Amino acid sequence: MSVKVAIQGFKASFHEIAAYTYFGKNIQTVECDSFQALFIAMEPGGEADYAVMAIENSVAGSILPNYARLRNADLEIFGEVYLRIEMNLMALPGETLETLREVHSHPMAILQCQQFFKQYPHINLVESKDTALSAIEISEQRIEHRGALGSAIVAESFGLEIIAPGIETNKRNFTRFLVLKRKGDPLPVASVVPDKASLSFRALHRPGSLSAALSAMAMFGMNLTKIQSLPVLGEEWQYYMYADLEFEDYQSYQEMLKVLGPLTSDLKILGEYKQGQKYL
Repeated sequence: MSVKVAIQGFKASFHEIAAYTYFGKNIQTVECDSFQALFIAMEPGGEADYAVMAIENSVAGSILPNYARLRNADLEIFGEVYLRIEMNLMALPGETLETLREVHSHPMAILQCQQFFKQYPHINLVESKDTALSAIEISEQRIEHRGALGSAIVAESFGLEIIAPGIETNKRNFTRFLVLKRKGDPLPVASVVPDKASLSFRALHRPGSLSAALSAMAMFGMNLTKIQSLPVLGEEWQYYMYADLEFEDYQSYQEMLKVLGPLTSDLKILGEYKQGQKYL
């Protein structure tokens, strides 16, 4: 029986492409119309075995609520996927840029294409739940004068015509996806020595505490590739820090954790895993 992988989105979405990239085609995707639904599918006894979740885009930035969801969930990261994002404008056959009145898509997708649409002020940009779902609605309901954004696979899958290919502002447009499992569940792939980790912690409430924590990471040769702060709910002006670390020596990473612990509070390892392949 194939494993069930929760994705935020629907058939032919970028989440589905990322899931196939990591697991291969012999999986069953569990389509979730929101990130919250994805986390529900990953609760004990939930519908999915694993999940693939977008966490940041090289153009639009981080999906901040997902950091908090990850910290509060009983899940762990065991992999990552970097996916090149190409945004194509699609609609029913026969439509043109001049006949379009609206384009519906996920807000992150719209943000990545805003420069293109400045040339076409008559087109109204409307935020929706998902890139692929917007295309599905046009196809199934035969909605005229409406476009959607998405991959070429979306257009092919739902019989839409690409009006304008590759309209993303930055051609070096990548989304990073995290691969998640429940804590304690077995890995679906052979175990490997990690060379990346994602941590969450709070700096101690005293001068220089964050600097001391970052210095400890540097002292043990950690390459800090990402740091993000989010407020602690109910404690004004207090923050959780989320950090991604790359390292060559797993033993040095473990030694770093011993030093980092007394310098921080609420230290949580969100995952230790192998770096995803970057197409730069």
